Amino acid sequence: MAIETFNRYEIKFLLNTVQYEKMRKGIEGRTIPDSYNVNGKTYTICNIYYDTADSRLIRESLSKPKYKEKLRLRSYGVPNAGSPVFLEIKRKFDQNVNKRRTQIGINAAGRLVTRGIVPIYQPYMNKQVIEELKYFVSIYELVPKVYIAYDRLAYVGAEDKTLRITFDKSIRTRREELSLEYGDSGSPLLEETVRLMEVKCSGAIPMWLTELLSENKIFKTSFSKYGEEYKKYLSGTGVKIYA
Repeated sequence: MAIETFNRYEIKFLLNTVQYEKMRKGIEGRTIPDSYNVNGKTYTICNIYYDTADSRLIRESLSKPKYKEKLRLRSYGVPNAGSPVFLEIKRKFDQNVNKRRTQIGINAAGRLVTRGIVPIYQPYMNKQVIEELKYFVSIYELVPKVYIAYDRLAYVGAEDKTLRITFDKSIRTRREELSLEYGDSGSPLLEETVRLMEVKCSGAIPMWLTELLSENKIFKTSFSKYGEEYKKYLSGTGVKIYA
């Protein structure tokens, strides 16, 4: 069964091509590919982010409060009617991230989020998370706002399984056809050569990883896929370019 609750620190970094290759090489032997990375190939993560009609959740998030929350529907690859999808509440206090999610049918997810209709319980659902989702959608009047997909390589610590390192590329977004079944096309959010790296851990970053980051002059950054998409949407500009 997929893990349904997460409580960890998440630290983000934007890498150029050289930094990416050095990080990939540097973590060899210290990490192993996760179960989705078959034969070293990336896998695609697809998301629908929900928000209020006036984008209250993302506007509040961009104001950099200590506490923020968001809700999204996620699939691994483009789903069909029978594919598992996950409805997730993600909360963040400072750098500490708590994520709660449950598997759910695509249609049932839409009815719950936008109409407040609680699905009939199925064995694959997490009852507690369904109750949290029910409360969340009672506070906010939510609609699907943006689709975001990306291709990911992910690794877990060879010894410390709570350590997770991910590399995302080809982050693409759209504000039309807001359904996971409509494919994973979209407009690029970053240059093709840029990778978003995330380090996720339950405590301090391991010393070997801290040293690797320092050697390659890689520094943490504040980056939200939905937040960057929203700023781009407001400004009407093209792809965000990072050195």
